Amino acid sequence: MNTSHLLRRLHLYLGLALLPWFLMYGISSLPFAHNRYFENRDAAKGLPLWTMRLERSYEAPVPAGQEELREFGRGILREVGLKPVNFGVYRQSPTRLSVNTYSFLKSTRVIYASDRKWLTVEDRRFRFDQFLTGMHARGGFEQGGFLSDSWGVMVDIVCLAMIGWILTGYYMWWGIPGHRRWGTVAIIAGVGAFVVFTLRL
Repeated sequence: MNTSHLLRRLHLYLGLALLPWFLMYGISSLPFAHNRYFENRDAAKGLPLWTMRLERSYEAPVPAGQEELREFGRGILREVGLKPVNFGVYRQSPTRLSVNTYSFLKSTRVIYASDRKWLTVEDRRFRFDQFLTGMHARGGFEQGGFLSDSWGVMVDIVCLAMIGWILTGYYMWWGIPGHRRWGTVAIIAGVGAFVVFTLRL
C-alpha cells in the first residue's frame, strides 16, 4: 500500500469514526444560531423552565477566593443532597450565589441568598435544544473525575482527527489535476468569507 492509498483509507475511516461528532457539532450549532426561535417555541408551551424542589434556611459565610468559593459550592450541594460531580459556582450579586450542577440530560441550581440566609433548589425541565448546546459547549478538564476527563480527552482526539481529515482531503484533491481549478476557487471563497467575517464582526 503506497502513501496515496494509505491517506485515502485514513480519510475514509476518519470520516466514519467522526460521523457522530460531526452530526452533534453540526446539529447543535442550530440552537446557538437561532436561539430566539427555540426560546419562542418553548415559551409558547406555557411551561415553567425551572421547578422548585426545596426551600430552606441556611447560614454560612461566603468565602472571597475562587477556589474557596468552589469548595463552598460543593458543600452546599452536599447539604441539599446533590452529588457535586459537574458543577459551577457563580456570584450573581454580593448577596446572591448560584451553584449549578448539570449533566447532558438534567440540570439543577441552588441559589443561596446570604442576606436572607435562604437556600432555593430548582430543577430545570429537559429541553432538546439545551441538551444539544450543552454537548456542544462541554469540554475541558476543570471538573475532574474519570468520565469528565475522558470526555475532554475525546474532544481533543476529535479535534486532531478533524484536522487530519481536512489535511487528507486536501491531499486527495491535489492528486486529481482535473479538479484543482475549481478546488482552488472553493478554497479562496471559503477562506475569503471567513476572513471578511472575522475582520468585520
